[in-house]
Amino acid sequence: MKSLEKILYCVAAGAVFAISGCATIVNDPNIPLTVSFSDGSAGQCTFTNKRGTWSSEIPTTNVMIRRSDDALNYDCLTEDGRTAEGAIQSEMEGGKMAASVIFWDLGITDAITDKHRTYQGNVVIPVALKTDEGESDVNSALSADDTNKTGDPDDVYAKLEKLNDLKERGIITEEEFDTEKKKLLESD
Repeated sequence: MKSLEKILYCVAAGAVFAISGCATIVNDPNIPLTVSFSDGSAGQCTFTNKRGTWSSEIPTTNVMIRRSDDALNYDCLTEDGRTAEGAIQSEMEGGKMAASVIFWDLGITDAITDKHRTYQGNVVIPVALKTDEGESDVNSALSADDTNKTGDPDDVYAKLEKLNDLKERGIITEEEFDTEKKKLLESD
């Protein structure tokens, strides 16, 4: 009876060990990425990380990107000639690494292949606003829906809120925000 228990124990241990190998290969090395520009325009983007380079028309759904532990850099051009550059940070799938530890492989295979890493799935790439001439213009964004141009404090406050919203959405830079904020506060 003791030998039967030992055999069952060995079979169970072997099954757990065999299954642990599966824990590292359940993730596909490529992940889908859905990308659009902040103003809804169309264009082209090139994505790069240490694992490769991919190009895609924007807006797109499910361009397949190789997982990596480094940032996914993008270099984009809208149809009307505006550019956008930046990076999407790589994130660790915590549950995936926990499963690797539980199943005894300690994430070794995942660490080599970066299958435990991921990028944010839905990405909105900030692009500068355009004027009638196609160039970016912070002032046109601020005055687009202004009806009260008397310079009263409420008007300045509303413009500052709108300016901050543009900065938070990545449409304008910190420098553009500071410059326009200074102009607004000095005009009061």
